[in-house]
Amino acid sequence: MRKIIVLSFLSLDGVMQAPGGPDEDKEGGFKYGGWVTPYFDEASGKLMGKQMKPADLLLGRKTYEIFASYWPSHGDVWPGINDVTKYVLSKSLKKTDWNNSVILKSPAEIKELKNSEGGDIQVHGSGEMIQTLLKNDLADELWLKIFPVILGKGKRLFGKGAIPAAFELTETTVTPSGVIFANYKRSGDVKTGTIGE
Repeated sequence: MRKIIVLSFLSLDGVMQAPGGPDEDKEGGFKYGGWVTPYFDEASGKLMGKQMKPADLLLGRKTYEIFASYWPSHGDVWPGINDVTKYVLSKSLKKTDWNNSVILKSPAEIKELKNSEGGDIQVHGSGEMIQTLLKNDLADELWLKIFPVILGKGKRLFGKGAIPAAFELTETTVTPSGVIFANYKRSGDVKTGTIGE
């Protein structure tokens, strides 16, 4: 069985929309594109380099199209990106030009992929598809980068439909600029109790 790992940039209030640049995703009138840039320091760069190891990717259509327009000619920045298999969840996409790309049409196909043989699968961006993963209990790990900023509006990582689930913190680092890198793995059902008993 393969692990599906969600990697996401988050504001303190859980917004994940358009972290990389002003024109990345203006949907809903979002005007803070590129909000991670002021906090990205040398320590963040090293940690990101560690997380961007060669792994197959699972992407939503919008993120896939952004990646496919950029990474084929910038593979030196992310070694292996053009060689790994890129799975894209889309009902509308009919064909792809980026090498080693496979179109998936449903959560059932993601489940089949997860149950197949192979290495870890990373999810970058892909906010809507992450909602599908969380709703269908298909995310094994969350690698979150939490930035010291509140954005108020925007697409959120836990926007709608996530099933209750418990996670265990496996690794954490705080950078000099205040970014919290926190990795969590799925650890069963939510447990409850009463404080003091």
